[in-house]
Amino acid sequence: MENIFTEEDINYIISRGSSVEKIKQQLDFFKQGIPKINLVRSATVNDGIYSFTENEVDFFVDFFDKNKAHFNIEKFVPASGAATRMFKFLNEFLNEFDIENDTINSYINKHKAKDVSLFIFGIRNFPFYKLLKEKTLQLYPNYYSHSSDTKYYLLIKTLLNSEGFNFANQPKGIIPFHLKEEKFLTPVEENIIEADFFKTQNKKTKIHFTITQKFQPYFEKITNLFEDFDISFSYQNQSSDTLAVTENNIPFRLEDGSLFFRPGGHGALIENLNSLNSDFIYIKNIDNVSQNHKLIITKYKKHIGGVLMQTQFQIFNYLKKLSVGNVTELEIKEIKHFTETKLAFSLPEEFNYFQKSYKVDYLIKVLNRPIRVCGMVKNEGEPGGGPFWVQDEKGRQTLQIVETSQIDFNNKIQKDIANEAKFFNPVDIVCAITDFQGNKFDLLQFVNEKSAFITEKTKNGKPIKAIELPGLWNGAMAKWTTIFVEVPIETFNPVKNVNDLLKPAHQPENNG
Repeated sequence: MENIFTEEDINYIISRGSSVEKIKQQLDFFKQGIPKINLVRSATVNDGIYSFTENEVDFFVDFFDKNKAHFNIEKFVPASGAATRMFKFLNEFLNEFDIENDTINSYINKHKAKDVSLFIFGIRNFPFYKLLKEKTLQLYPNYYSHSSDTKYYLLIKTLLNSEGFNFANQPKGIIPFHLKEEKFLTPVEENIIEADFFKTQNKKTKIHFTITQKFQPYFEKITNLFEDFDISFSYQNQSSDTLAVTENNIPFRLEDGSLFFRPGGHGALIENLNSLNSDFIYIKNIDNVSQNHKLIITKYKKHIGGVLMQTQFQIFNYLKKLSVGNVTELEIKEIKHFTETKLAFSLPEEFNYFQKSYKVDYLIKVLNRPIRVCGMVKNEGEPGGGPFWVQDEKGRQTLQIVETSQIDFNNKIQKDIANEAKFFNPVDIVCAITDFQGNKFDLLQFVNEKSAFITEKTKNGKPIKAIELPGLWNGAMAKWTTIFVEVPIETFNPVKNVNDLLKPAHQPENNG
């Protein structure tokens, strides 16, 4: 291990903002493997997930509205992802369709391409259809002389080729998702408009987008229209990139002999989140926006915000009492009950036998952590993570958001627990990142490094292995105080596939 890196390698590693120790730890992960997470059971209502009545929801909404002016609130939106997957099936169509010999129907039947069929059937209902038609006519003046099959082919070609809109290579955040009163709305704009719910007088509403640097001018062209908002950007730091290795766990080198690093996944964004200074931060995926459900989305954003405010208020009161040091045994018992029931954090059985001073220190350590309230929706078959009770190597059970990549599906018990999950994580999160004394937490201290995972990729046609860092709302927040709250399915309207734009949530109201 000591001689695996040359002096040139070491200088390169340091120049990237990383360290040899960090890279050696990654090599250890490759050689020793990273244990899968240990699921105990899925979280359900009254067992890890709070479900509130309408009156209770209204109480928290009102609590949020009355108190929001006392806090600095910000929205954090990971927006660096390209729209490649959105248009994957259309790219495959362009590559495989034989314009001389195929018909659209024969292609659909041969490839069982239901997505292509739905796209063509609904093409006039996409927000960008009018622009697409105009651009196609510019590129192909003889458009109307072609058969209907060739016309559809040319439309799709214009949508994706560099001479046309090149949508598959654009950030998802800047693609037209909605059409309202003849105006296009991108996910960036919809996320800004949605943030109006925490607007307060005499203060600009703060939103932070993580983006790819080369696309910043495109984002700024959109965000510059919103003068009443304080909008900022950041990029994924290359210091969070991870070393790629060969199948034999030897550092993979490029043709010039240099080490090859890959982006560490969205878990790297914990560093971007850590650089923000607001009291409360909402986190939401760039593509989870809606044209028609804005009232209910706003209501439940306020709801989870109100739950967070009240929870933090209670925790801070307890921490102030504990830090003074003159709490009674009865008060300690009350705080212990709150910690185990309201915060779902079980204290060790031997806690009752600790000396009083040690009980106080232990409770301060448990309570003085970042807090997150996460909305959860009923699982309707969407791919992705969900809320589970998880057991760590010390036998402690905590609430975690778990991705499928963290689960050992070769283990029948673990597979059954995963398949029985009743709730899904829509990434509807609000965080509190300051302690009871007003100091900002160092969020990097609350990451579970062992919840990274190994993926298999290719580079220059050769197989490689890479490490994905603990996900932003998975392992990167594993040691946070976590509260799960049921929210309606109407708050979850992602666009993973371009055809999702045909769903009612993304269509003008007069079109259903």
